[in-house]
This record gives sequence, C-alpha cells and structure tokens, in this order.
Amino acid sequence: MILVDTHTHLYLPEFDSDRDETVARALKAGVHKMIMPNIDRGSFPSMMDAASRYPGLCIPMIGLHPTSVRDDFREELDFIEEKAASGIFSAIGETGIDLYWDKSRLEEQEISFTRHIEMAIRHSLPIVIHARDSFAEIFRILSGYRGAGLTGVFHAFTGTPADLRLAVDTGLHIGIGGIVTFRNSPLAVTISEADPGMLLLETDSPYLAPVPYRGRRNESAYLAETNERLAGIFGMTPARMAAITTENAVKLFRL
Repeated sequence: MILVDTHTHLYLPEFDSDRDETVARALKAGVHKMIMPNIDRGSFPSMMDAASRYPGLCIPMIGLHPTSVRDDFREELDFIEEKAASGIFSAIGETGIDLYWDKSRLEEQEISFTRHIEMAIRHSLPIVIHARDSFAEIFRILSGYRGAGLTGVFHAFTGTPADLRLAVDTGLHIGIGGIVTFRNSPLAVTISEADPGMLLLETDSPYLAPVPYRGRRNESAYLAETNERLAGIFGMTPARMAAITTENAVKLFRL
C-alpha cells in the first residue's frame, strides 16, 4: 500500500529532534511522498533543507501562508514569485484566506491570494488553498478565474456540503486529514457523497493528529489512520482507497 501525504510541515522545529526517525516511520507506514507547503521567507531555508536531505521523498511547494500576510507582504510575494519561476516546485502554496485569527488583513490576504492564483496559472502548477472562516471570500475570488485552467486542492477541508460541491465544480480537489476521524466532526457525512477521484490524503503535521493520536504531534506515518477511516466511509478496502488517493496526488502534483 502506497500513500502520499500531500501536506506536511516536516521542516518545522517540532521535528528537529527526530526528523530522520519520523521519515523512517512514514516509509514503514507506506508513505512514499511527502509534499511540503511553504509558510514565508523565514520557513523557506528549512523547507529546502528537508527537501535536500530526503530527495525524491520530501517535495517542496512555494507560497505565502495567509497568516503570514503582514505589512511587508508585497516583498514576500516578490520573493515567492522569483522562486516560483525556478520550476523546481510541485505547487503554489499554501495560500488562501484565514479570518479565524485576524479579520483586519482581509484586503491584503485577498491581494496575496489573487497573485498566487495568477502564479499558479502562469506556471501551470496546482494551487494549495487554506480556507478558514473564508469560503465565501475565496469562492468569490475563484469565480473570476473560471476557464483559466486552474487546478489545485482545498487543504484540510472543513466546509459544508455546498462548499464541497462548489469546490469540485471549480475543478479543485479536497484535502482530507485527521479531522475526518474526530468523533464529533461532520466531515465524514459531508464527504460521503463526494467522488473519491477528487480526494487527497494529508496530515498537516505537526497539527491535527487523527484518532487515536489526537492531541499529540501529528506525523506522516499517521496518514494510515486517515486512509482507513476514509475507506470505511466509502465502503472500500484501505488498499483501494490508498490506490485512488495516491493516483489523484500523482496526477495533480505530477509526482
């Protein structure tokens, strides 16, 4: 069984003491690719170090996280655009809009998100979208790019059934992580009628560990729990679900 973790922050300090061991556990669990989203200029060197340390296994993308959109965001975006032109990244992201922590930067986040969309289209790369309390704002911006060839994924999807339908109608995949294993989460019901051909597995590690590891540091090896839960929702074997989501990831990110 081969799995792809389409969203992991393996390069963060939470893994500094046992990064090699974490990678070894992921491989043992069947995770053969780990795609890493960038956060900002500060995270870039450590992300690239991880990509160099585990070549062919840890694959970087390039973007500016919406919670890192601050006064200097235009300079940050110039940095991102320069790096995106190198052709070595698997995706543009993560980007999007986050209104959970701070609503005062909405205008700046919208500008940043729009520039990321245009980067993704220009470089023919998928976009990885972070949406938190912001589906309406994100869909409003995306509506201006229908027919432009944009591909990508809503990372750590937590939207409503209507949000899911609109995302898929827009041509975007749905990233499913540990939240789907939480007992009180409505996500299992929301995605139960989705096309498995539009689903991707992710951890968002070190965050959002699945049951039975909830509350601990998440890691790519735990992707197996999410895959098993997803297989149960769709009434198929874990091996079949792994095959489908891995094929989806390979096609989207051109692995």
